[in-house]
Amino acid sequence: MSEQLTLPAEARERAGKGASRELRREGRVPAVIYGNKKDPVSVHVEEKLLAKMLSTGHFMNSVVMVEVGGKATRTLPKAVDFHPVTSRPIHVDFLRISEHAEVKVNVPVAFTNEDAAPGIKRGGVLNVVRHDLELVCDAAHIPDQIEIDLTGLDIGDSVHISQVTLPKGVKSAIDDRDFTVVTVVAPSAMKSEEGDTTQADAGAVPTVGDEAAADEGEASEGGEEA
Repeated sequence: MSEQLTLPAEARERAGKGASRELRREGRVPAVIYGNKKDPVSVHVEEKLLAKMLSTGHFMNSVVMVEVGGKATRTLPKAVDFHPVTSRPIHVDFLRISEHAEVKVNVPVAFTNEDAAPGIKRGGVLNVVRHDLELVCDAAHIPDQIEIDLTGLDIGDSVHISQVTLPKGVKSAIDDRDFTVVTVVAPSAMKSEEGDTTQADAGAVPTVGDEAAADEGEASEGGEEA
């Protein structure tokens, strides 16, 4: 299960773009805590610590205890804005949640047993359609990742969400269709050979039967002209 993180924060006394720019110059990132039928609270967190948490790859599906003035608030990160040039985090939204709230999170997918997939052994390429899955689960039991076993997959085979084994109490947020998660596709060289074969077939010399049909067609046209 995803680990619980603790992120110290300080209350923001001033709002507005100017105040936010000043905080960023000081190595802080403006943030807001909202939801759970309570008023939003504006805070700021240390950029270095936030960046370290983001680098784990599990920040967005981890419970984050945001500590403000010695009081911790259980939250789930909902959005992180990044600077378009430097890619530094510039704002974070945290959603308040109760300990066992039902939450919707994006959980990364991991693939196992590629060496047991005949299609990949033959040179097929793993085409990942969804790198993460939108899931609904208990906030106290958010999966770190969802593993998908590739054993037995051949070229042209696909894995749909209905074939993915999810942990107990976890379900897909998308339940109106059996969407594709991953496929094994033919390598470009194989596709090129298939294309050449198709083109060659299209330009093939007519068979005896084809020639006979053509002769009959010409005879019929000649009869109409007569």
